Amino acid sequence: MKALDKETAIARMNTFGRNGTPFLFVIDYMQEHSYVEPLDGIDASVCLYQFRGTGNAPDAGARYAGTIDWEFTPPAPADYRRSFDTVRRNLLGGNSYLTNLTCKVPLRTNLTLKDVFLHSHALYKLWLKDRFVCFSPEIFVRMEEGRIKSFPMKGTIDATLPHAESILLDDAKEAAEHATIVDLIRNDLSMVSEHVTVASYRYIDRLQTNKGPILQTSSEICGMLPGDYTKRLGDILFSLLPAGSITGAPKPRTMQIIAEAEGYERGFYTGVMGCYADGRLDSAVMIRFIEQENGQLYFKAGGGITAQSRWESEYNEVIQKIYVPIY
Repeated sequence: MKALDKETAIARMNTFGRNGTPFLFVIDYMQEHSYVEPLDGIDASVCLYQFRGTGNAPDAGARYAGTIDWEFTPPAPADYRRSFDTVRRNLLGGNSYLTNLTCKVPLRTNLTLKDVFLHSHALYKLWLKDRFVCFSPEIFVRMEEGRIKSFPMKGTIDATLPHAESILLDDAKEAAEHATIVDLIRNDLSMVSEHVTVASYRYIDRLQTNKGPILQTSSEICGMLPGDYTKRLGDILFSLLPAGSITGAPKPRTMQIIAEAEGYERGFYTGVMGCYADGRLDSAVMIRFIEQENGQLYFKAGGGITAQSRWESEYNEVIQKIYVPIY
């Protein structure tokens, strides 16, 4: 698999779509490096994928019989608060309405990247040998039969807490964050489609993790694509990037704030991955992500910050998201 620049990746996706060639795509957060490969040309010894039960790893999802060692070093609270304060200062200054702040957490586990891929339960999974594994619950966009749909996911809580669902739905900060993202994604879809509507707003998803169940809220947004959309898959997809749910609003200024506050390179974390086949494009935001660097594993995680956010709550939410869905 060869990494492509943005222009080459767009052209390759357009060509594959025009010719009806099934393909896999993986695009990093900054859209500087992409993989766009025909499905029949993927080497399973270096790349495994499974998106909604379809992929090149028939044994993916097999139950893990052993014990899981899972230790991580969370960010020092003072370091996280410095990043948080940078974001909040910009929010209060009117430079952003919502900013997604993430961090890079050293991880120690007896699981290999491939173990995580094979045994985790997630809608979308991808493994690149000696690079990273992603096990994402978040759909980015789906295109099928002339329609495009997006499902932004914002708001997380421990499902074992008493009245967890009500607490999550009634949380003013979470409600404001979700509303902002839905508005942003609706505007994004309006750039590539018509008659954009919010089909379902703030419904609850329940996810199982190795640390117990969590609840998350999502919405569904739909639009009508132009008749020639399969010939312009690359142009359409890249015009929506980076995903609004992992940047914030407005995107360009918020990305500058993210670069200032985070102090590390996201790489493929919070990019998008997906495939196109039989006239259908399916994709996911690359959250829930473990990366390998020089033999060390890192879990990358984060969440949305608004002017109403408290740094302690956001810090705890990051820690809650450092899990693998193996059970």
